[in-house]
Amino acid sequence: MYEILLNIIAPVVGTAGLGYFWARTGRVFHTETVTAIVTNIGAPMLIFSTLAGLEMALGSFLEFAFLAFLAAVLFGAVGLLVLWLCRLDIRDYLPGIMFPNVGNMGLPLCMFAFGEAGLALGIAFFTVFSTLQFTVGIWLSSGTTSLAQLLRTPLIYAVVIGLGVKALGISIPLSIMNTTSLIGSLTIPLMLFALGVSLAGLSLRHIPLATGLSLLRLMLGFAVGYALATLFALDGIARGVFILECCMPVAVFNYLFSLRYHRAHSHVAGMVLISTLLSFATLPVLLLYLL
Repeated sequence: MYEILLNIIAPVVGTAGLGYFWARTGRVFHTETVTAIVTNIGAPMLIFSTLAGLEMALGSFLEFAFLAFLAAVLFGAVGLLVLWLCRLDIRDYLPGIMFPNVGNMGLPLCMFAFGEAGLALGIAFFTVFSTLQFTVGIWLSSGTTSLAQLLRTPLIYAVVIGLGVKALGISIPLSIMNTTSLIGSLTIPLMLFALGVSLAGLSLRHIPLATGLSLLRLMLGFAVGYALATLFALDGIARGVFILECCMPVAVFNYLFSLRYHRAHSHVAGMVLISTLLSFATLPVLLLYLL
């Protein structure tokens, strides 16, 4: 069992660690360029190739996506209540509680822990949370929302086309499948490397508040994941992926948005860093439970 855990965690920690080392040694890394490549090209290709080759029933995939949406609603509702009780600014801190790192960290873990089937379900989770983060997340941070922003998100089109291909039973030429799979395969290592680079640039300022909110994110993630998985009788890979994705730390995009829209970015940076470190520390226990 411990060898299995090592096989799952080592690629994630190792790749993120390389990114951290790269940044700490002063080497150039254009975060915005890499993020743009992952967001606009890599992730859409990964989503399309996975959906087009999806072996599970489409209904099961959509049901899992709906449960991911319910999880996001519960994260938002509980986070809103806690922040209101603590008299903390909702626009500053709710995105960090509501949007876990289901992409950079979640997708690799789903793939290494549960294989291709786990990756497919992880992509359902990732798609829902990415859509919400680029709509509700931007609205929370900026105070404004725009349909144009959503329409400029390639992830949406990849999901629509991929689901359409799957639903209609369209046979995709092997040349297209190979091309999209090859480009999509860049996504996970680039996500992890960029995560390491991002962590290297964050600081541990405002530790008490950041630690408290980080613990809230992780504990809320497990509570919601366990409750919904039990309520809807998820089992096997579906249960494991769902709880695992819910338990991910604060997403790096929350820091980027807080920086762009001047929303307590130092606190949010601390949340990203501390929750990620705590997550790495608790992952062996969580994976032992799920596996």
